[in-house]
Amino acid sequence: MILYNETISVDNTVADEWLQWMKEEHIPAVMRTGFFLGNQISRLMHEVANDGTTYAVQYTCRSLNDLEEYQREHASEIDMRHHERYQGKYVVFRSMLEVVASNVERKAAE
Repeated sequence: MILYNETISVDNTVADEWLQWMKEEHIPAVMRTGFFLGNQISRLMHEVANDGTTYAVQYTCRSLNDLEEYQREHASEIDMRHHERYQGKYVVFRSMLEVVASNVERKAAE
């Protein structure tokens, strides 16, 4: 499984509106492409004083091929809508991660 992560620092002047737009418009558009199995939004709890709020928007997909096909066929159009709406109000860092284990349980002390 592949985890596609977008770490986004959003200017506090638009952060609340941005989060609502992500939930109602952007993420549903990404999910409608059919390449992702799930998604989540997390907020960084300990911010550096930079007049922004940082979120990690994460999508899971079955394979790297699915992610690459999404990027070829859909990402630029969807990302352009985000850029046009919030130009100059955000910084994004994208990463792809291969899930090598999940829900690993802690062993009881012996």
